Amino acid sequence: MKEVLTTDIKEFPLSWRGKVRDIYDLGDRLLFIATDRVSAFDVVMPNGIPGRGKVLTAISVFWFDFLKDVIDNHMITADIEEYPDELKKYAEVLEGRSMIVKKAKRVDVECIVRGYISGSMWKEYKKARAEGSSTLHNIEFPDDLKESDKLPQSIFTPSTKAEEGHDINISFEKMVEMVGPETAALCRDKSLEVYTKGAEFALTKGIIIADTKFEFGFDGEKLMIIDEVMTPDSSRFWPMDKYQPGQSQPSFDKQIVRDYLDTLDWNKTAPGPELPDEVVQKTLRKYQEVVARLTD
Repeated sequence: MKEVLTTDIKEFPLSWRGKVRDIYDLGDRLLFIATDRVSAFDVVMPNGIPGRGKVLTAISVFWFDFLKDVIDNHMITADIEEYPDELKKYAEVLEGRSMIVKKAKRVDVECIVRGYISGSMWKEYKKARAEGSSTLHNIEFPDDLKESDKLPQSIFTPSTKAEEGHDINISFEKMVEMVGPETAALCRDKSLEVYTKGAEFALTKGIIIADTKFEFGFDGEKLMIIDEVMTPDSSRFWPMDKYQPGQSQPSFDKQIVRDYLDTLDWNKTAPGPELPDEVVQKTLRKYQEVVARLTD
């Protein structure tokens, strides 16, 4: 499979090039393209995972349809036949990895839902417990949690949305200060509703969605979910049959890439090292397994 690391659509201006996506301005709409770029520790690697962008797109398209009774989304079409004529000559690049979406006024907060304690929240929890507290960002946690434990109930833990570097976990009260009480409450409630429906469905496919992050935007007065939904990039996917609390979990996401990089004498700054083919193929197989399980 041919790797797509960058795109060059000459007929429309490039609006944004992120770690994974290239976004072009079509006037009243946007063209989202998921490339095969892969990043770790906020550094984009020199080679990617061939076909990764297609997997990410397929998963988002699936969830957008599955969740449309919960909340509207920004996708207009992912069908090349419905694209403007100027884009059809790029079909080889765009097929399966792109979508045309509505423009939205983005809510500049990462909306994170956690059903299990892992990642940055686990690190913060351990630190708080060492200091004799079990309260984080105004949320009271049980005082006997182990790494990867299922939480008594799913929680909403927003974070800042950093264009570069790491996002920072914030309290809901801080989010209210940033975006206003109505928008904050709406994003929180919809995040929890979407996660609950998605996570319950994923369990029937043998997948635990431990946590995930959403982005929202307004189309006029209507809140929409935008960007991507519950992909291995925005979520922790764990195989249910291997789940064991008290440790980190095997995953379906790019943890394979991170684990490999941790074995190297690399200072985690650009440029990143070339990924060996074994790591590339193993990561791709995990991504493909997710989309196959979810959409089977």
